[in-house]
Amino acid sequence: MRKLMMSLLMAGSLLTVGIGAALADDASAPAAASAAATTASAPASSDAAAAPAASAPAADASAAPAASAPADASAAAPASEAAPAAPTAPFSVDSSKINSGDTAWMLTSTALVLFMTIPGLALFYAGMVRKKNVLATVMQSFAITCIVTVIWTVIGYSLAFTPGGSFIGGFSRVVMHGMAYIKGDKATTLTVSHLAPTIPESVYFIYQMTFAIITPALITGAFADRMKFSAMLIFMTLWSIIVYSPIAHMVWEPTGWLASAGILDFAGGTVVHINAGIAGLVCCLVLGKRTGYGKDSMAPHNLVLTMIGASMLWVGWFGFNAGSAVAADGRAGFAMMTTQVATGIAALGWMFAEWIAKGKPSVLGIASGAVAGLVAITPASGFVGVGGALAIGLIAGVVCFWSATWLKHKMGYDDSLDPFGVHCIGGIVGAILTGVFAVKDIGGADGSVIIQLKGVLTTLIYSGVISFILLKIIDVTIGLRVTEEEEREGLDVILHGEHVE
Repeated sequence: MRKLMMSLLMAGSLLTVGIGAALADDASAPAAASAAATTASAPASSDAAAAPAASAPAADASAAPAASAPADASAAAPASEAAPAAPTAPFSVDSSKINSGDTAWMLTSTALVLFMTIPGLALFYAGMVRKKNVLATVMQSFAITCIVTVIWTVIGYSLAFTPGGSFIGGFSRVVMHGMAYIKGDKATTLTVSHLAPTIPESVYFIYQMTFAIITPALITGAFADRMKFSAMLIFMTLWSIIVYSPIAHMVWEPTGWLASAGILDFAGGTVVHINAGIAGLVCCLVLGKRTGYGKDSMAPHNLVLTMIGASMLWVGWFGFNAGSAVAADGRAGFAMMTTQVATGIAALGWMFAEWIAKGKPSVLGIASGAVAGLVAITPASGFVGVGGALAIGLIAGVVCFWSATWLKHKMGYDDSLDPFGVHCIGGIVGAILTGVFAVKDIGGADGSVIIQLKGVLTTLIYSGVISFILLKIIDVTIGLRVTEEEEREGLDVILHGEHVE
């Protein structure tokens, strides 16, 4: 464990040097050059996929900024005349420029993604813990939803989705300053994001908030049954600001380091799953194993809850992946299709692998396999065809079964509910294979395994190192873990004064 932590710290130092170099390059290079290959990496409407990275998505003429020249006029312009500069920051438009279909779909997708955390993930995790820790487990997901809502509003969104450096955004949207909806006597104006100009910025803001909510909630599965509630709240607050927002900026904001390199991450393979999974591994290493791990029975309390939660995650994931098209269009439909295909075959892959290895297929196994498929197709859903989705899903199902069983026991860490084995490993599989199976005619960009690996390693190192530092600071101040006696009695009674009959 010490060797692993030292390796992470050393790698983090090297990464810091690399980030500094990237920031220096940013200062000397023209903004247009740094944004030239990033359209496909940021969640944006499908029409942007075939356009240069700096161009804002525009589903139709009505979605373009008022100042933009009409298409016919631009076609008639002399070849030597430069095209209008694409927006690089949130801007104001007349309400008539908003696409009602896109907006309706994004409102629906927002509700679907929030549904993934409460109650989906809460139930999925609650069914896998012991009865004495069920309430503490669902409490974590619900409390994280509340606290990240506030953090995202105050600072998180601004740091992630406004222009800034290669590493982090600016402060133009702190406490939503500058986000407007103005109803006048003759016209209504409102702000839109440069990443989603066909919908109100308020809708894009809350859609991205749901991603910021589920990511730290995923981490809680790694330290189930043993972390103090107070320590969890402090860690998730700091982690959301210091880890999640910078990685989201690097991957999805066109000025970001990885975005400008051309990384393909349609809906969050790196930002959400690898990010949460590696943080989960660090958590379980720092906290140590559960009391009685490997000796006492730690069988799931209620797998019906887990299956219901997995089903809710599956349904909600259509908002996660298809919603990342930020448009009600063909690409959203294609992303929904690849999501369904990859999930189905991943569940079967895990089930048959378990059947062969253990003699029987389990309910927990097929549910976990489905989640592994959902995770792996997340970065690829808007870039690959059906063949790619089948390959990614099958590989993820088998590899995640191996990581959640053999690898965990071989390495000896207690990843309680397997966020590392499913989300980190599944995210890595999906991110790398996106570079293999990306189809330019679908996503508007060719895949590069090298660039995808750069994104994977950056996320692993940055999230892992910062998570370790945050945990150590909290441990020496208020402590991370409940006592052995409290753990044996159960967190429901000890932390919340309640219990399930």
